[in-house]
Amino acid sequence: MSASQTLGGPSRCGRVLGPSLDKIIKNAAWRKHSHLVSSCKSALDKLETLSDTALSDPTSPLLGLSSSDADFVLNPILLALDSNYVKVTEPALECTFKLFSIGVVRGEIDSNISNSIFYKIVESVCKVGGIGDESIELAVIRVLLSAVRSPCVLIRGDCLLHVVRTCYNVYLSGLNGTNQICAKSVLAQIMLIVFTRAEEDSMDVSIRTVSVSELLEFSDKNLNEGSSIYYCQNFVSEVMSASEGVPDLKLSQPVQELQNGESKVSKGEEEVGEEETKDGVESDSGGISSKIREDGFLVFKNLCKLSMKFSSQENPDDQILLRGKTVSLELLRVIMDNGGSIWRSNERFLNAIKQYLCLSLLKNSALSVMSIFQLQCSIFMSLLTKFRSGLKAEIGIFFPMLILRVLENVLQPSFVQKMTVLNLLEKIAGDSQIIIDIFVNYDCDVDSPNIFERIVNGLLKTALGPPPGSTTTLSAVQDITFRHESVKCLVGIIKSMGAWMDQQLKIGESDLPRSFESETSAESHSTPTAEDGAVPDCELHPEMNSELSDAATLEQRRAYKIELQKGVSLFNRKPSKGIEFLINTKKVGDSPEEVASFLKNNTTGLNETMIGDYLGEREEFALRVMHAYVDSFNFKSINFGEAIRFFLRGFRLPGEAQKIDRIMEKFAERYCKCNPNSFTSADTAYVLAYSVIMLNTDAHNNMVKDKMTKSDFIRNNRGIDDGKDLPEEYLGALYDQIVKNEIKMNADSSVPQSKQANSLNKLLGLDGILNLVSWKQTEEKPLGANGLLIRHIQEQFKAKSGKSESVYHAVSDIAILRFMVEVCWGPMLAAFSVTLDQSDDRLATTQCLQGFRHAVHVTAVMGMQTQRDAFVTSVAKFTFLHCAADMKQKNVDAVKAIISIAIEDGNHLQEAWEHILMCLSRIEHLQLLGEGAPTDASFLSVSNTETDEKAAKSVGLQSLKKKVTLQNPAVMAVVRGGSYDSTTVGVNSSGLVTPEQINHFITNLNLLDQIGNFELNHVFAHSQRLNSEAIVSFVKALCKVSISELQSPTDPRVFSLTKLVEIAHYNMNRIRLVWSRMWNVLSDFFVSVGLSENLSVAIFVMDSLRQLAMKFLEREELANYNFQNEFLRPFVIVMQKSNSAEIRELIVRCISQMVLSRVSNVKSGWKSVFMVFTAAAADEQKNVVLLAFETMEKIVREYFPHITETEATTFTDCVRCLIKFTNSRFNSDVSLNAIAFLRFCAVKLAEGGLVCTDKNSDDGSHVSIVNKDDSDVRSFSDIDDHGSYWVPLLTGLSKLTSDSRLTIRKSSLEVLFNILKDHGHLFSHTFWIGVFSSVVLPIFNGVCEKRDMPVKDEQDSPTPKSPHPDGSTWDTETSAVAAQCLVDLFISFYNVLRPQLSNVVSVLTGYLRSSIQGPASTGVAAMFRLTGELGSRLSEDEWREIFLALKEAATSPLPGFMKLLRAMDDIKVPDNSLSYASTETSSDHGLTNDDLEDDNLQTVAYVVSRMKSHIAVQLLIMQVITDMYKTHLQFLSAANINIIVEIFSSIASHAQQLNSETTLQKKIQNACSILELSDPPMVHFENEAYQNYLNFLQDLVKNNPSVSEEMNLESLLVAVCEKILQIYLNCTDYQFVLQKSVEKPVTHWILPLGSAKREELAARTPILVSSLKALSGLERDSFRKYIANFFHLLVDLVRSEHSSGEVQLVLSNLFQSCIGPIIMQ
Repeated sequence: MSASQTLGGPSRCGRVLGPSLDKIIKNAAWRKHSHLVSSCKSALDKLETLSDTALSDPTSPLLGLSSSDADFVLNPILLALDSNYVKVTEPALECTFKLFSIGVVRGEIDSNISNSIFYKIVESVCKVGGIGDESIELAVIRVLLSAVRSPCVLIRGDCLLHVVRTCYNVYLSGLNGTNQICAKSVLAQIMLIVFTRAEEDSMDVSIRTVSVSELLEFSDKNLNEGSSIYYCQNFVSEVMSASEGVPDLKLSQPVQELQNGESKVSKGEEEVGEEETKDGVESDSGGISSKIREDGFLVFKNLCKLSMKFSSQENPDDQILLRGKTVSLELLRVIMDNGGSIWRSNERFLNAIKQYLCLSLLKNSALSVMSIFQLQCSIFMSLLTKFRSGLKAEIGIFFPMLILRVLENVLQPSFVQKMTVLNLLEKIAGDSQIIIDIFVNYDCDVDSPNIFERIVNGLLKTALGPPPGSTTTLSAVQDITFRHESVKCLVGIIKSMGAWMDQQLKIGESDLPRSFESETSAESHSTPTAEDGAVPDCELHPEMNSELSDAATLEQRRAYKIELQKGVSLFNRKPSKGIEFLINTKKVGDSPEEVASFLKNNTTGLNETMIGDYLGEREEFALRVMHAYVDSFNFKSINFGEAIRFFLRGFRLPGEAQKIDRIMEKFAERYCKCNPNSFTSADTAYVLAYSVIMLNTDAHNNMVKDKMTKSDFIRNNRGIDDGKDLPEEYLGALYDQIVKNEIKMNADSSVPQSKQANSLNKLLGLDGILNLVSWKQTEEKPLGANGLLIRHIQEQFKAKSGKSESVYHAVSDIAILRFMVEVCWGPMLAAFSVTLDQSDDRLATTQCLQGFRHAVHVTAVMGMQTQRDAFVTSVAKFTFLHCAADMKQKNVDAVKAIISIAIEDGNHLQEAWEHILMCLSRIEHLQLLGEGAPTDASFLSVSNTETDEKAAKSVGLQSLKKKVTLQNPAVMAVVRGGSYDSTTVGVNSSGLVTPEQINHFITNLNLLDQIGNFELNHVFAHSQRLNSEAIVSFVKALCKVSISELQSPTDPRVFSLTKLVEIAHYNMNRIRLVWSRMWNVLSDFFVSVGLSENLSVAIFVMDSLRQLAMKFLEREELANYNFQNEFLRPFVIVMQKSNSAEIRELIVRCISQMVLSRVSNVKSGWKSVFMVFTAAAADEQKNVVLLAFETMEKIVREYFPHITETEATTFTDCVRCLIKFTNSRFNSDVSLNAIAFLRFCAVKLAEGGLVCTDKNSDDGSHVSIVNKDDSDVRSFSDIDDHGSYWVPLLTGLSKLTSDSRLTIRKSSLEVLFNILKDHGHLFSHTFWIGVFSSVVLPIFNGVCEKRDMPVKDEQDSPTPKSPHPDGSTWDTETSAVAAQCLVDLFISFYNVLRPQLSNVVSVLTGYLRSSIQGPASTGVAAMFRLTGELGSRLSEDEWREIFLALKEAATSPLPGFMKLLRAMDDIKVPDNSLSYASTETSSDHGLTNDDLEDDNLQTVAYVVSRMKSHIAVQLLIMQVITDMYKTHLQFLSAANINIIVEIFSSIASHAQQLNSETTLQKKIQNACSILELSDPPMVHFENEAYQNYLNFLQDLVKNNPSVSEEMNLESLLVAVCEKILQIYLNCTDYQFVLQKSVEKPVTHWILPLGSAKREELAARTPILVSSLKALSGLERDSFRKYIANFFHLLVDLVRSEHSSGEVQLVLSNLFQSCIGPIIMQ
C-alpha cells in the first residue's frame, strides 16, 4: 500500500484532507510559506490519530471530528487560500470542493457565528477569485456552488450575499467568455437552490439543474466561444451531481443550529412546520418562518436593488453597469420562472415582488436596451402566469406600460421590441385562463383599463398594418411579419376562449359538487407553464383576496363600465350632455357637489379642456357645479401663486374670456374666504389671478416674442388693492415663481399621445407616468427614471390595493364569454377577413380560417346569433364559389373550413346552416360542370327538339377540361360569376366571356378536386349525430337552399332536394318528438314546391315525397299515434291546392300505390289517405275521380279491417270520402257504388268491427271526435262511442237525399232508411232522438218549407214564381217513398220514437200543406197508414195532436189562398172567346195592350192551377179524416170529435165562400175558355165538402147517440141541411134574386134555366137529396122541433125548377112521411 493512499488517516475527512495537504506541502515555496507548510504537516499528523467517532460533536463543522480537531485540521486550508499563490490555492480549493461535495461539512456558515472556521474559508475562497487566474476563477465558483448546494450546510445572510457577489464579479469581469458564462450559470443555479429551499422551507429538496442555453436567450450570446455552452452545462451538472446522495448523512445526525435550537429535525416535523406557515401561523412578525426563507428574501431584495443601479450623468455609457443590471434581471427571471406557491401565500414574499421587483421593472422601463426590455417582458409573463391574483393593480399598470404601448404603436415601432411583445401575447393567448382572468379583472372593473379590449384592438391595428398614406419606418417584410404574427395571436385568443368554454362545459357535464368545482375549476384550465411543473397562479389560495364571482355580478360591472365610458366619451364631446347622461344612468349623483367631486377626481379619462369648458358654462346647474368645485378646495395659508397652480391642476382654463371670468371670480372669492387677511377684498384677488394667468401665458408660450419683465408685471398690478399697491416684493416673488415654473395641469405632458392612451392614463391615475417611457433616449444609456414619478406610481399601487376593486375575481361561468365576444368579434372578423382577402400566404390564410373556425365555435355554442352568422357568412363568401373563375387555393381552404365548421359545430349553427349548405350546393354544381354532365335543368325543363339537341351536345363532351371553347350557357353563367347572395351562380348574364376566363375557370375546377364527394356527403351523413334542435335547423336551412335551387329561373337544380330525401332517410330513427318537428318543416317544403308552377319540379318533388313516405311506411306505428297521418299530410295539401291535373293524378297514383303495398302500416295515415281521395272525388278531371274511386273500392272491399285498426275515427273519414264520391258529377255508377259502400260500412259498424278497439280508451277521446265533425253533429247532445261513428254516415246519406239526380236520391233514401231499420235496434234512446232530429227530419224540410215558397212570394208580388226554384225538390215518386219509409220507421221503432210523433205528423201534414196534389195524396196515404197501424196504441192526446195538425193543414193555407184570389180583382178578362180572338187578330197598334194581357193570362193560368190543387188537397184532408174516423171511431173522444167537426165546418164554409165569388168565377171561366183549360171544380168542391160533413154528422147522430147528445149534433145537422137547401135555392133562383135586389117587384116571366145552370143544378142535386133524406131521417120529435127552421125552404124547393125528378120524389116522400103526420095529428 503506497503512502499517498494512507495519507490523512482512517477518517472520511482525513481521506479528503490528507492528499490535499500533501499537495500543498509539495507546491508551497518553503521559505515563503513556511508557516503554511508546518501547519499542514501538524494537521496531517493529527489526522493520522483521528478516526470517525461514533458520537459526533454537534458543534463540530466536520462530520466525525470534534470541534477543536476540526478547526485544527482545517486551519492549513485557510492559510493556503489566503496565500494568494496559485499553486497552493488550487489544491486548497479542490479540497474545499470535495469536503462540501461529500457532505462532511455540517452546520451554518454565517458572519454572526464567531470563529466559524468555514465562514473564514468561504470568505477566503471569495477573495481568491480576484487573483487573476482563469482556472482559479472557475475553481472558486465551483467551490461556492458546491457549498451552496450541500444539503448539510446552510450559508446564511451576508455570507450568502458575498458568495453571490463573488460569482457576480466573475461574470462581470471574468478573464474569458467561458468563465463568464459559467459564473452566470452558477448564479442562476444558486438562485434555484436558495429559492427551491425557501419554497419548501427545508434543506432536503430536489433541485433542477439550470439550462445554460436558456440563460443566453436574451444576452451574452457573444460570449459563447465554440463549445462554451456545452462546457458550462457540464461544469454545473458535475457540481450538482457531486452532491447527490448526501442527504441521508444529513438526516442521520441532527443539526441543531439549523433550526435555531428548536429540535425540528426529522422530515415529518419539518412538514408540520411548513403547514403551519402556510396557514398563516407565522413564528416571526415579519412572516418568515425560518432562516432559509430569511436568506431567500435577502437575496431577492438585493438582486432587485442591483437591477436598479443606474449610471451616473458623468459616465452614461457604463457597459459593466448595464451587464450587471441585465444579469440581475435574468436572475430575477430565473427566480420568477421557478417560483412556486410561497410567492402567493406568503405575505412577505408577495410584498417583496410588489416593493422591489415591480419597482425595478418600473425604473427599467425607461431603458431602450432591447435585452432589458425582453427580460422585463419575460419576468412580466411569469408574474402574469403565476402570481396575477396577488398583483392585480401592478399588472394593471405594467400591461399598458410594457405591452399595449408597444402594441399600439403601428407606425414607428422597433421591430425586435414589437416582435417580443407579439411573442409574449402569443404565449398569453395560449393560456385560456389568463385571457379570461384579464377580461374579468380589468375589462369588467370600473377602475382598471380595458386590457383585453386593447389587446384585441391593438392586434387588429397591427394586422391591418399602417394606414394607407401614413409614413412608417417598417420594411415590407417586417410589416408582413407583424401582420401574420398578430393574426396568430388573435387566433390564439379565440382558440383559448373556445378551449376554456369546452373545459367548463365538460366540468359542468360531469356535475362536480359545487364546492369542489370552485376549487378545481381554476386549476384545471391551464397546463403548468414553468419548466419544473410549478403550479401556475390559477390555483388561488383562500387567503388570497380572490373570489369566484358569478357572471351576473360581472355582467353588471361590465355594463356599468361600458355605460360609464359612454358617458365619458359623450362628455369629451359635449360636456353638458355627458353630465346629463351620467346623472340619468346613475353613474354620478345629481347634486352639484357630487358632480364637482367627479370632475375633480377625474379617474375616468375626462378631457381637461372639456372640464374647463363645463365649469365656465353659465347654465344654472353648471354654475352650481363650478361653485361646488371651487369650494371643495382649501387654500388656507397657501401662497397665492401656489393656490392658483393647485387650483388649475385638474382642468384647462377655457379660451372664452367670460368663462375664465366666472371661474376666476369664484376662485378669488374662495381664496379670500380661506385667507381672510390676505387682501382687502376679493376684487384684488380676482384681478391678481387674472394677471397671473396672463403672465403664465406670456412667459411660457413660444408664440409670444416680447416677454413681460418683472417691472412690467409690477406696473400692471398697481392700485389693484382697493386703490393701493400690493407690496413689490410680494409681486416680485410671485413673478419669479410663475416664470420659473409654469402653471400647468397634471396631464400636460411633453409627449403627444393618442386620445385613447390619454384617457387610459387617466383611468389608471397615471397622469404623465408614461413620460418615463418616452423611448427618446439614445440607445444603451441606462439612465434612471424620474424618481418623483416613480414615487407617484407607488402611491397609485398602494391606493389601488386598498380598494375593494383590488379583489381578484375568478370565474367559472361561461356566460362571461358573451361579453368577451362582444368586445372581440368585430376586430377579429376584420383582421381575419382582411388578411384572408389580401394575403396569398398559405400559412396566414390557414391561420385566419382556423380563427374563423374557433370564432364560429365560441359564438355558436354561446348562442350569439349575430356574431356567429357574421363569421359563417364571411367564410362562405371567401369560398368564392359564387365567382369560381377567381378562385385560388385559399378559397378552396375556405370551403374545407366550411365543411369542418359544419361537422364540428353543427349542433349550434341554427340559421347559419343556410350559408354552409348553399356552399355545398355550389360546389356540387361546379363539380358537375367540370365533369361536363348535363345540368338538372335539362331533365327538368319541358323537352323540345332544341333543348334535346343542347342536352345531347353537353352530354357528348366528355369533360369541360378537354373542350374549352364550347359555349355551354350554364358554364358561361358560372364563369361570369355573380354576387354571393345571388341564388343562382351566375346572374349577371350579360357580357361576353373570354377564353382566358374559361381557362382560369378550368384550373380552378381542378383545384376543387381537393374536395371529394366524401367530404360533401359527410356533412349530410353526419346529420344523424346532430342534436334534436340542430337537426330541425339543418332541415329548415336545407329546405330554403333547395327552394332557391329549384326556383332558379335559368338553371333549376335538385341537389338539395335529393339530399333532403337522404337526410330524412338517415334521421328516420330519431325519436318521434324530434322527427315530427323535422317533418313539420319538410312537409311545408314539399307542399310549397309541390305547388310550384314548374311542373317538372313539382312532379320530381312529389316523387321524392313518395319515396320517403314508402320508406317511412315500413316502420311500425303504435295505436293512437298520429305520425303516419302527419307524414302523408303534404299529399293532402298539394292535392287540395294544386292547379295541375298531372300533379293531382300523380298524387292519387302515389297514394294508391303506397296504401295497397303497405296496407297494414298505414295506421293513422288513413285519415290523410281519405282526405286525398276526398279531394280527388271533387276533382274536375274524370280520370282522377275514377282512379281514386277504384282504389277506394279496393280499400273498402278488401282492407276494411285495417282502416279502423289504429283509430276508429278513420271510419268517419272513410265515410266522408265515400259521401264525397256520391256527389261525383262524372259518373252516376261511381255515386251509386259509393252509396252501396256506405251501406257496407254501416253493416261493418253494426257488426261492432270498430268499437272493439276503442273499448279500452277513455271517454275523452270521443268528445274530441264529435267536435271535429261538421255542424250536423252538434245537435246530438250526448253521443256514446258507438253513436259518434253513425253520425257522419247517416247525416251524409241524409244530405244526399236532396241530390239533383233522381237515382241518387232514391238510392240514398232507400239505403238510409234500410240502415236505420236494420240497425236501429243498436241505437240508444238519446241517440235515436238525435238521429231523428238531425238525420231523418231534415230530409223532409224540402217538403214542408219549399212548398210554401210561392205563397210567400205571392205576398210580396203578384207575379208568381216557378213553384220549385231550386230544382232539387223531389218528384212525386221520391216523396212517396220517403213518406212511406218514415212511417215504416216510426211504426217499427214506435216505442223509442213515440215522443217524435208530433214531428212525424208535422212532416206528413207538411205534405198536405203542399199546393200540389201528388205530395198531398202521399201525405194522406202515409197519415192513414200511420193511424191505421198505430190506432189502438195512440192516446187521446196523441189523437188530438194528429187532428189538430190536420186542422192546421186545412186552415193555414186559406188566408194565403184568398189573397191570391184577390190578385184577380184587378185583371180584366175579355167577356168571351170571340172578343179575345178579335183582339188577337187586330192591327199592330194594340201590341202593347196584348203584352199586358198576356202577362195577365199567365197570372190567371197560375191562379186556376192553384185553385185546382187547393181544392184537391182540401178534399183529400176531408177524405183522410173520414177514413180515420170510420176506422177508429171507438178511440175518439168528444173533444177530438169536436175538432173533426170544426175541420169539416171550416172546409165546407170555405167551399161555399169560393162559390159565392160569382164575378171571380165568371172571370175564371172566361180565362179558361181562352186558355182552353178546364174550369176549376168549385161546385164539386162545395158538394163534396157538404156531403162529407153531412155524412159525418149523420153517422155520429145515428151511431153515437151519447156523443151526439153531449155535443148537440142534431141541431148542427139540421143547420147544415138548411145551408145545403139554401145554397141549392140560391142557384135556381139566381136571376130572380138579382132582380129583386135591383128594382121594385115586377111581374115577370119565369124563363126556363140555361144549360150552364142546369149543369150546376144537376151537380148539386145529389147533395140536396142527401140533405132531404137526412132531414127525413130525423126522429119525429126532433123533426117537429126543427121544422120551423127549414119549412120555408122546402116550400121554395117546390117552387123551383129541378134538373132531375129525384128531387121531387124525395120532397114528396118528406112531405108525406114527415110533415103529413105532424099536420094530421
